[in-house]
Amino acid sequence: MVPLRRQKTYNLVIFCEVTASSRHYVDRLFDPDPQKVLQGVIDMKNAVIGNNKQKANLIVLGAVPRLLYLLQQETSSTELRTECAVVLGSLAMGTENNVKSLLDCHIIPALLQGLLSPELKFIEACLRCLRTIFTSPVTPEELLYTDATVIPHLMALLSRSRYTQEYICQIFSHCCKLRHWHSCGFKSSPQPLLCANGPDHQTILFNHGAVQNIAHLLSSTSYKVRMQALKCFSVLAFENPQVSMTLVNVLVDGELLPQIFVKMLQRDKPIEMQLTSAKCLTYMCRAGAIQTDDNCIVLKTLPSLVRMCSKERLLEERVEGAETLAYLIETDVELQRIASITDHLIAMLSDYFKYPSSVSAITDIKRLDHDLKHAHELRQAAFKLYASLGANDEDIRKKIIETENMMDRIVNGLSESSIKVRLSAVRCLHSLSRSVQQLRTSFQDHAVWKPLMKVLQNAPDEVLVVASSTLCNLLLEFSPSKEPILESGAIELLCSLTQSENLALRVNGIWALMHIDQIMSTHGKQIMQAVTLILEGEHNIEVKEQTLCILANIADGTTAKELIMTNDDILQKIKYYMSHSNAKLQLAAMFCISNLIWNEEEGSQERQDKLRDIGIVDILHKLSQSSDPNLCDKAKTALQQYLA
Repeated sequence: MVPLRRQKTYNLVIFCEVTASSRHYVDRLFDPDPQKVLQGVIDMKNAVIGNNKQKANLIVLGAVPRLLYLLQQETSSTELRTECAVVLGSLAMGTENNVKSLLDCHIIPALLQGLLSPELKFIEACLRCLRTIFTSPVTPEELLYTDATVIPHLMALLSRSRYTQEYICQIFSHCCKLRHWHSCGFKSSPQPLLCANGPDHQTILFNHGAVQNIAHLLSSTSYKVRMQALKCFSVLAFENPQVSMTLVNVLVDGELLPQIFVKMLQRDKPIEMQLTSAKCLTYMCRAGAIQTDDNCIVLKTLPSLVRMCSKERLLEERVEGAETLAYLIETDVELQRIASITDHLIAMLSDYFKYPSSVSAITDIKRLDHDLKHAHELRQAAFKLYASLGANDEDIRKKIIETENMMDRIVNGLSESSIKVRLSAVRCLHSLSRSVQQLRTSFQDHAVWKPLMKVLQNAPDEVLVVASSTLCNLLLEFSPSKEPILESGAIELLCSLTQSENLALRVNGIWALMHIDQIMSTHGKQIMQAVTLILEGEHNIEVKEQTLCILANIADGTTAKELIMTNDDILQKIKYYMSHSNAKLQLAAMFCISNLIWNEEEGSQERQDKLRDIGIVDILHKLSQSSDPNLCDKAKTALQQYLA
C-alpha cells in the first residue's frame, strides 16, 4: 500500500504544479505592461499547442473572457488582437466541451466583429478561429445567420487572400448543412430529409451571390481553396434545383462548371477531389439539372463512384462512394442496370460485410471501437446501395439475393445495435420485397417476417415507415408469409399505425389491412376514421390518391362495403373527389363507386339507388363526356351497371 500512497501524493504534486503553471499564464494577461501581455499570450499559444489538458485548465481558470476582452479592445495592438484570436482558435481545437465553453462566452459575435478590422492578418486569424468553431458538431449553424450583414461581408472578404477564401468556403459548407440523405434515407421514401433550416441557408447564400463569388475559386492555385469551393458547391446543390440549374450554366475561364467537375474526376486527381466532384454532379443530376443519360453521368460519375467501392480504397472512401452512388441511381432504372454490371459491383459490395476480419483478436478498446464504427458504416452503405440497385429490376434483385449469405446478412442487419444499420437493412429488405418470386422463396426460407416484426416494436418513425412498407408487401395475397404474420398479432400493430400522427404510417397501416372483410369486421371503425382524417386533411395528391384506392379496396369487400354505404360523410367525400380538378383523384374515387354499384354482387340495387339519390349518376354522365379517356371510359362502364 505504501507505493500506492506515494503515487497518489506524486500525482497530486504534478496536478498542483500544472494548475499553478496554468494560473501563471492567465495572470500574465492582466499585466499593466502591454508588451508583457503580448508575450504572455504568445507563451500561452505555445503552451496549449497539442495539449488538451492545458487548454482545459486555462478555460476553467477564466482565460477565455480575458482573451476576448483583449481581442475587442481598440487600444490593443493588432499583433495582440491577432495572437488572442490564434490562442482562442487553438482552444477550440480541443474537446467539444472546450467549444461549448467558448460559445458560452459569446465568442462568435466577438470574432464576427473582428472581421470589420482593416488588418488582414487579424481578419484571417478571426476567420481561422470561426472555421474551427463552426466545424464543431456542437455549434449551431444558425449562429452565422442571426445578423443579416454577416453573409454579405463574408462574400466581400473572399477576395482578400487565399486564406480568407479557404476559411470562408469551409464556414459556408458547414453552415449550410442538411440532414444528410446518407444518414437518413432515400428521397423516394417518406421520411424527413432536410433539417429545419437547410433550404433557407442555401437560399440565403445563393441570393448573396455564393455561386458567382465561389465559382472562380475552382481555378485557384491553392489546392485547399479549390477543395473548399468544391465542397461548398456540393452542399449548395444538394436537393436544390435552383442552385443546380444555375451551376450548369456558370463559366469559369471559358469552361462550364460540369466540364470542370468532370476534369476533377480524373484518376490523377486526389481521391478527395474525385469524390466531391462526383457528389456535385450527382446532386445536380438528382435535382434535374443534368439528364441521367448524359455522358458525364453514365461514363464519368457512375464509374468513378463504383471505383470508390473497391477494396483498394480507404474505408471512409468506400463508404462515401457507395452512399453517393446509391443516391445517384436510386430513381433511375437504367443507371441501376449500368451500375449492376460495372466492375462486378454486386459481388464487390459483399466485402463490406467482412470488416473487421476478427473482432475477438483486437484487445485495444479504442481500436475496437474504431473498427466497429467502420464496420457499421460499411454495412450501412452496402445495404443502401443494394436497396437502390434492386429498386426496380427483377434480375438485379435475383443477383443480390444470390450473393454470398445475403439474406442472413439482412436478417442480422435487422437486429444491429446501430439504428442506421437497421434502417438501411430494412430499406434493402423493402427493395427486395418488391419481387413476387423472392417473397415466395428466399423470404419464406429465411422467415424474414419474424425479425421484421421485432423491428416494428418500439422503433422510431423513420424505421417504422420503411418496415411497415415492407410488411405491406409481405401481406400481399400471394405471399406465404401473410398467414403467420396475421397470426403473430400484426393486426393490432397495424391498427395502432392507423392512429399515428405520422401520415406515412397511417397510410401504411391502412394499406396493410387488406384482408378486407375480416379486418373491417373487427377494426372497421378505426380504419374509417383514419381514412376520413386523411381525406379531410391538407395532404398532397399522391397521399389522397392512395387513400381513395384503399377505400376502393374496402368497397370491394363482401360485407365491408356496408361501412361505406352507411357512412354519409364518406359518401360525400367520394362524391367531392369525383368532381375534383385532379384527374388522378377523380379516377380513384370512380374505382370506389364502381365497386359499390357492381351488379353481380348482393345488395347492388339498394346501393345504386342510394348513390343515385345523392347525385352520383349525374356526375357519371358529366364524366362520360370528359376529354380524359380514362375518366370517360370508367364513367361509361359505371353507367352500364345502372342499365344492366
